[in-house]
Amino acid sequence: MFWSLGKEGILQALALLEQAIARDPQYGPSLGWAAMCRLHMDINGWNEEPERNRNIGMDYARRALLVGEEDAATLANAAYILANFGEDIDTMLGIVDRALALNPSFARGWYLSGNMKSWAGDHDAAIERVEISLRLSPRARVGSQPYIMGRVYFFKRQFEQAARYLQTAIQEQPGSPLVYRHLAACYAHMGRLSEAQDLIERLRYMAPVISPRRRHNMQPEDRELLLSGLRLAKGETE
Repeated sequence: MFWSLGKEGILQALALLEQAIARDPQYGPSLGWAAMCRLHMDINGWNEEPERNRNIGMDYARRALLVGEEDAATLANAAYILANFGEDIDTMLGIVDRALALNPSFARGWYLSGNMKSWAGDHDAAIERVEISLRLSPRARVGSQPYIMGRVYFFKRQFEQAARYLQTAIQEQPGSPLVYRHLAACYAHMGRLSEAQDLIERLRYMAPVISPRRRHNMQPEDRELLLSGLRLAKGETE
């Protein structure tokens, strides 16, 4: 399960994928998943040259779009990555919609679409699309649905429900800084500061930064809700 890999797992996967790209530079799935590895390294601060890492990830994703026009999985992955790296969210959602038109039963495509809808601030549509992905693939995981649902309910300010989903997500992804950030911020906004501080301490061992350096894919009010929660969890007064 790619999304549950820690730093070492992501690095190992990237090395293998880049070997595959060297052998076949036009193979869309390898380009798409290598870009996904680069994205995870960027999000989690697992690279000493972040700008170079982002540029390589965007190059892989753009190349994947060019060669994967009829491949729903490649289209959806590449659009998701480019949206993460700051490309226009509506344009990228349009590409995912094209992937879903190619394969309406593509559970991961619905999951990615829900994820991206939340970035666009349409949290109710995000919930609906993640639930579709769960109906289409109730057993085989296509992503971390509990994390996305928890994040969406967090941004809807429904903190109790968000915390329940994020607690499940941590059990699924014990090495993911993303989940720890959101649950720490959620606890802080709920007034559960001791638990939030414990999560921050655990987070310090996972990633070099506690607060995300940049998030092109968040609405300003959502970003501020996350950052203010993290400031509370870290004991910062301003």
